[in-house]
Amino acid sequence: MTDQLKLTTPGAPGPVEAEPASGEGLFSGRYAPVTAGFAVVMFLTGFAALAVMPILPTAARDLDGVSLYPLVAGCFVAASLLGGVMGGYWADRAGARRPLAAGVVLSVVTLLISATSGSIWQLAAGRFLDGLAGGMVAVAVNTAVAQAYPTRLRARVLALMSTCWLVPSLVGPPLAGLVVTWWSWRAVFFGLAALTVLPAVAVVVLLRGRAWRATPLPAEDRPPRPALTVALAVSLGAALGQYGVSGWDPRRMLCAAVGVALMVVFAARLLPPGTWRAGRGLPATALLRGLSSGAFFTLEAFVPLFLLSDGSVPTVVTGLAFTGAAVAWAASSWVQAHPLEHWPRHRLVATGAVVMALAAALAVVGTLPATHPYIAASSMVVAALGMGLLAPSVTLLSLIHSPAGRQGYASSALQTTQNLGQVTVLGLGSALFNGFLAADAEGAAYGAVFGMLIVPSLLIAVLATRARDDEGLSAK
Repeated sequence: MTDQLKLTTPGAPGPVEAEPASGEGLFSGRYAPVTAGFAVVMFLTGFAALAVMPILPTAARDLDGVSLYPLVAGCFVAASLLGGVMGGYWADRAGARRPLAAGVVLSVVTLLISATSGSIWQLAAGRFLDGLAGGMVAVAVNTAVAQAYPTRLRARVLALMSTCWLVPSLVGPPLAGLVVTWWSWRAVFFGLAALTVLPAVAVVVLLRGRAWRATPLPAEDRPPRPALTVALAVSLGAALGQYGVSGWDPRRMLCAAVGVALMVVFAARLLPPGTWRAGRGLPATALLRGLSSGAFFTLEAFVPLFLLSDGSVPTVVTGLAFTGAAVAWAASSWVQAHPLEHWPRHRLVATGAVVMALAAALAVVGTLPATHPYIAASSMVVAALGMGLLAPSVTLLSLIHSPAGRQGYASSALQTTQNLGQVTVLGLGSALFNGFLAADAEGAAYGAVFGMLIVPSLLIAVLATRARDDEGLSAK
């Protein structure tokens, strides 16, 4: 049966098995090996990602780099852009197995680099390499979903991947918070490296199976090489931009100007034509991914910093906020794949965007002096409910609108706009935040950032129809 599970070779019109036999599911004999591989990968990456995020503000403070915290958070995103371009081309050329395995192994190495950080710059370097690995993994997984599953099962496998974050979300963030309280943030990185070595090896071994092998294309049929130099320039621009918005001195302002110039000149070359004007189909889905990821990532970056600055919120509570958000995302993703499976995908996108706008408004309320900071923490959970509806729907729409045999290209486009959106929105939020700090108005700084996030959320709701699936393929 595993021979029937081989991935579609790049350039082929679709999955080897166009539709499953009646009653076949994700864990049937035909799809079980690939599904198991996805589950292991998502559990591994979820545990590491959810445990690291709550401790980054503490690490930045201990390394005397609070002002550079946006750079630490943004380095991951900047590198993910380059990793996504590399992974998309690699997956289209040779199948999803190799970039997926490479990304999983590299992610373990980066944990050790971050754990041994002697300065904020080493921590930023560790996060940069982790972003490179994460970009390859994300694109490879999305490509493999298109190559290994028929249309009818794709929503369910995407929901499964969200569910695989459930256990890590219950254990990782609060445990990381306790380790930081009782020991140190370095112990979290070292512990994650030790815990993920064996799963990483298991993933590499599993991906060597025949179900993941792809027959190399003839040279004349291979997709064109991506503009890696362009991707590197955009990643460098994103990193410079994040550093530039960390202050208002001439050196930082020069870096910000150079970073913005690099992104303006080169970013469009990595995206489907018409992305910036929300052209119908793939360009619109790419833009929606960028706006949604930017809004959610910025909320997720600034809420922990706000809770830390308040001083009355224990680190473990910050971890529990991440736990609640991950559980909410998984639950919402399950809803879009089952009770709402036949809803038009663009309507799910619009609904999720409205929920995210409400979450941003809730975060603003949480910063007011008369309210408890826990209200701001709860905004992460509400925002995750919106993303659970929105993100899988955007991914499915992108696969539907992608050119035949170029799912790696479509996944790479989504990864690129996701990272550009995160860098851009986080950069704008950081500039706004530091502007208020320079004016000695820290109390209003957080509220201004959270209020700004309402704008991209509502814009998504307006533009969702541009990505509409007119043929109804997402429901088949």
